[in-house]
Amino acid sequence: MAVRNGKAGSLNPGVRPYEVWAWAMYDFANSGYTTVVVTAVYNAFFVAVIAGNAAWASFAWSAALAVSYAAIMATGPLLGAYADRHGAKKKLLLLSTVGCVVGTALLAWPAPGEVAFAMALIALSNFFFGTGENLIAAFLPELARGRAMGRVSGWGWGVGYFGGLLVLAIALAYVGQVQAAGGSAQDFVPGVMFITAGLFALCALPTFLFLKERAMPRSLAAGCARDAFRQVAESFRHARRYRDLFRFLVCIVFYQAGIQAVIALAAIYAQQAMHFDTQQTIQLILVVNVTAAIGALAFGYVQDRIGHKRAIGLTLLGWLLMVALAYTATEPGRFWLAANVAGLCLGASQSAGRAFVGYLSPAAYRAEFFGLWGLAVKLSSILGPVTYGAAVWFSGGQHRPAMLGLGVFFLLGLALLWGVDVERGRRAALRRQAMA
Repeated sequence: MAVRNGKAGSLNPGVRPYEVWAWAMYDFANSGYTTVVVTAVYNAFFVAVIAGNAAWASFAWSAALAVSYAAIMATGPLLGAYADRHGAKKKLLLLSTVGCVVGTALLAWPAPGEVAFAMALIALSNFFFGTGENLIAAFLPELARGRAMGRVSGWGWGVGYFGGLLVLAIALAYVGQVQAAGGSAQDFVPGVMFITAGLFALCALPTFLFLKERAMPRSLAAGCARDAFRQVAESFRHARRYRDLFRFLVCIVFYQAGIQAVIALAAIYAQQAMHFDTQQTIQLILVVNVTAAIGALAFGYVQDRIGHKRAIGLTLLGWLLMVALAYTATEPGRFWLAANVAGLCLGASQSAGRAFVGYLSPAAYRAEFFGLWGLAVKLSSILGPVTYGAAVWFSGGQHRPAMLGLGVFFLLGLALLWGVDVERGRRAALRRQAMA
């Protein structure tokens, strides 16, 4: 990872390249959870084995995730405000990491029919994962200069996908070994959960050893919870003053709804609509992680060159192409093409959205506004998967109409993005920064 510092470089004064590596290693570490648990293995296991392929199984999976995202929505801005006031991002990140690691390991226990138990563990582990995702994102503006946020964010997302690749590759080898010995999903899924949890804990260590907490506490007084709640209420008023940032946050809700549905239900669609087995699904997601890493790394530079708004607009057009390909796919070749288009767009759009929020946010409110960014993403994570799961349930288990419906979210995102004035939004952020 080549980074430059100094006046013409990508990093803020005093930031060393090894800190960017340590920051990116958290994306590397936590990607195993979202890749294996949410996208590739446990979601399909939940639907097929724990819920017994019931018509409501996809909706139940989506509902478990929705509960966790609702909890993150309720706590995200509060934690962001608390972190800003007390310089506590790193401490809160450690707590969320331990919670997700333990929750992931516990997913090894639910047996067929124990739907409520599995849903509770999914909600718990995903809550801690999403909380950590918000907190690590709030370090980005401390590390990168405004014009370089796209590429630095892209480094993080790109490295993250390689973390997902590592966990998937180890999981694929383990699954193949268990299946060769005559084992089934009930035999290999618990082991995969332990592998995922262990690698998350190990690979997150550089973040806590080398990444500095630069935010200075603004208050050490008692009654911090009351003050934090007051600041949360103010954060919405603050965001409304920055009309372009606020409009983009609304835009995120819609286009991320489509993205989050794809992430949460990709393996389910592959197995239920395309009739892939577990090994084929893992192989597919493994290759998609490569294209996602390419998208994140390459598109970070494209974003800095052509601008945040145009970059995100291009990715949304790519998502519409993916929907069309997946809906019309009746043979593996076209579905593989759709999945890799999704991979490129996933890496690019996730990185670009995070950087755009940082670019439009005043320095004094960055952790707070990244809490609102997390709020928008988590709201979309309820809207998209639950809408998809309900569509599958009401159609008697048919996945293709639900996939086509995802295109509406991307079209709404494009319409809202059109009204964002990037330069006006950046000027508003800089004016507030100059006043601080």
